[in-house]
Amino acid sequence: MNVKLIAHTALSDEFIAEIYAATDGVISPPENDRAAVALTAIRTCYSPLKPTEVIAQEGAKYFGTAASDGGSGTDADRLFRHIFRSKHTSTLEHITYTFAVEGVSRSLLAQLTRHRIGFSFSVQSQRYVKFGSDDKSGGFDYVTPPSLNGKTRALQPWGVEHAIDEYEDAMRKLQYVYDRLREAGVPAEDARYVLPNAAVCNIVMTVNLRALLEFYAKRRHGNGAQWEIADLAETLREEVTKVDAWVAPFFGEEAAD
Repeated sequence: MNVKLIAHTALSDEFIAEIYAATDGVISPPENDRAAVALTAIRTCYSPLKPTEVIAQEGAKYFGTAASDGGSGTDADRLFRHIFRSKHTSTLEHITYTFAVEGVSRSLLAQLTRHRIGFSFSVQSQRYVKFGSDDKSGGFDYVTPPSLNGKTRALQPWGVEHAIDEYEDAMRKLQYVYDRLREAGVPAEDARYVLPNAAVCNIVMTVNLRALLEFYAKRRHGNGAQWEIADLAETLREEVTKVDAWVAPFFGEEAAD
């Protein structure tokens, strides 16, 4: 599995220019665009200010002063904590992240796409991408569950068979059958019916912050999720908190109002 954050919400150049103009260049836009969007959305709900005025008139107060609740970070962090405690997380739906998710199984895909609200998916097609041994793909790749390692069974009278060997043999047989079907003129969209849940796919996924936090709360390690999607949940968290450390405390919390 390889996961990379490839895009995220950013302030527009025009809006940044308006902030400079409104403050005569005294107040700079916050360094973190997603936090600025969150503050704008949150304060719009509770302030007489227009959305375009929030950062210019209140940005310095929230991003430039220590948290008034005695907690860590700035007063913006204090406000974000309050939003989570009050379950007003619809304000975080304005923040989106786009990921390249590579080398995950179709089994994971079936679980992932059950999360529909706040998610958008573009998935590598087994109909249009050909997975024959002689195609550009070189055949289908597959994910191997770690539970197979070390597992054996007795085969009388031949002795012990390793589970991983049986699994890999099954993958080779399925590739052989796929290749034979394609050689017989069966179109790829029909030959794909023999491809297993283990077959890998690539995904471009966009998700808003609220939906991502809800996903993580359900699919993180230690919460009953299968290992592969739990690994994905942890990797998504790591990718987001690299660029947005301010959201790190909220992963794992219920994010619904």
